[in-house]
Amino acid sequence: MCGRNTLTSNIKSITKDFSIDTWEFDNLKAQYNISPSSFNPVLIHKKKIRVVKKMKWGLIPNWASESSIGNQMINARSETLTEKPSFQNLTRENRCVVFSNGYFEWKTLNGKKQPYYISNKKKLFSFAGLWSKWKAINEDVIYSYTIITTKSQKNLSEIHHRMPVILKNNDVEKWINHTKYNFNIVQKLLKPFSKNLNYHNVSPFVNSVKNDTARCIEEVKNPYTINLF
Repeated sequence: MCGRNTLTSNIKSITKDFSIDTWEFDNLKAQYNISPSSFNPVLIHKKKIRVVKKMKWGLIPNWASESSIGNQMINARSETLTEKPSFQNLTRENRCVVFSNGYFEWKTLNGKKQPYYISNKKKLFSFAGLWSKWKAINEDVIYSYTIITTKSQKNLSEIHHRMPVILKNNDVEKWINHTKYNFNIVQKLLKPFSKNLNYHNVSPFVNSVKNDTARCIEEVKNPYTINLF
């Protein structure tokens, strides 16, 4: 599962690293505690160009009667994408990439949930995702997304048994370019990241979605002996 993450890279660096053609997302600021239902930049392939759109985390299927269903669809298991009605039709043309500098997981230790921050030496992650366009009567159009997960790499398995699907940079084009690469070709990309990731203890300060500062990712040795506010 991936339920919180960060995005501290700026528009200029993301544009350079991923050859973005168009941004439909303004005022990107560093975020240290991104949570479900928030709106975030998501990369898609549109009319042969790379476009970053503003999307809500928590996928709302186009057939849904209420947007609240998105709260239950922040993640999608890679193993069952083609079996779930909410996801199977999206694998063909609605594949996307979610940018992140790292993500959080929790492990229960001595009856308390210890948060960990997982990253790759400040390199930007490309999470594989799916997106949807939804509109109900008398409501605005909402673009939303889900992050695809897979079984955890061995290095992280003691913290959590699942992890986001992290694409290599040279696989991003294959994943988002649905006109050139069909799902049967790119499905093999949905696997644990090949390189061991870094992780460290962080403070329970991150548990509250109201806290969104660099303190959320700072390493701490005794996280439950410090002031949380």
